[in-house]
Formats: sequence, C-alpha cells, structure tokens
Amino acid sequence: MRASGESVSPGPGALGSSPLLRIAFLLSGRGRTLDNLCAEIDAGRVPAKVVGVASSVAGAGGLEIAARRGIPAITVSRKEAASAEAFSEALTAAVRSFDPGLVVMGGFIHHWRLPADFAGRVINVHPSLIPAFCGKGFYGDKVHQAVLAAGVRVSGCTVHFVDNLYDHGPIILQRTAPVLDDDTVHTLAARVFDAERAALPEAVRLFIAGRGLTTDN
Repeated sequence: MRASGESVSPGPGALGSSPLLRIAFLLSGRGRTLDNLCAEIDAGRVPAKVVGVASSVAGAGGLEIAARRGIPAITVSRKEAASAEAFSEALTAAVRSFDPGLVVMGGFIHHWRLPADFAGRVINVHPSLIPAFCGKGFYGDKVHQAVLAAGVRVSGCTVHFVDNLYDHGPIILQRTAPVLDDDTVHTLAARVFDAERAALPEAVRLFIAGRGLTTDN
C-alpha cells in the first residue's frame, strides 16, 4: 500500500444543511468520474467532500487528479497483492482510514469483498443498463464492444449499491443512451459517459437526501 433510465431529483430544499457527506472514491483508471463528481461538488450541486482516493492500479491517472485537487490518495495494488483476500483486507484498511460516510466506485475494476458494516454505503456506476452487459470481465470498452456486437438499440448506465457479487445489488437509478447505426466503441462510450456524468452526482444527492437507501428491494 502506497500513499501517493431517469430519476426525480429531490430538489434543492431536500438536501438540508447537514454536515457534508464524506466520500471515499475508488478507481483504477483515468479518474474522469472522480473529476466530474468533484466539479459538481465545487459547483455546490452535491453537498459532499471527497476525503480520500484509493486506486487498485499503481500510476492510474486518477491519482494525478487527486493530487491536483489536494485529495489524500492511496494505492492498493491488486497486481502486487498476494491474494484476492489480501487485496480486500488492504483496501478495507485504506478505506477505513478515510472515515467515509459513502464509498463511490467510479471506473474501479477489481473485486472488493465488503465488510458487513459497509453494506448500504458503497455505490458503483456501471456503463450499461444492468442486468444487461455486466458481471465479471465487463468493464470499460469491453462493455461497449458487447453492446455493439449484440445489436441493441439502447444502452446507458446504472448506479447501484454494491454487494459481494460483480455488478450486483439494488439499483439506485439508470439513465439511457441511444445506440446509433454508425457508432464505434469510442462514440458509444462517450455518449454513455455523458449519461454517467449526470447519473452519479444525482445518485449521491439521493443518498444524502435519504432516498434509495433500502438495500433489500
């Protein structure tokens, strides 16, 4: 471990004046989702604070974003971990060190076995409409390649609570994105990411407002 679909918005008045929600952010890549969430926070649209970042990949671009924004960051390398269990234990320790009220996975591609006390406090954004095109091995461009190969006409993104299965757990919200006749993996990915940019901050606002918190539906 090294330091380094649609939903209804609760509206401005529903967020109240409670202390800022402490968010720990997990990533494995460029960190665009982190940067977008921080921009929404900076604009006053999400009453929260990203208090720490953990990356499962050494040298991930998201670590540079964390450094630029002055957010404490830790690398917990899956590649260097002795086992899946050792990785999960190290990641749990890293996340606990940030003392978060919510953990957000954005572009985080490795499996984390959640401790029981984190149930209902970890969310993930996935670039498809779960239960389609999800599960082990479905991440990044692999998702969009599968969507295009299947010939479906609608894709999108899902924000859901995380449990101990890949891309599983109660759905908080989904946003759709059309699949066009001339789409490539990159054009579809860009359109789906636009949906993610709106969906994840909305899901965090719903969490803060006390909506979507039931994890047994």
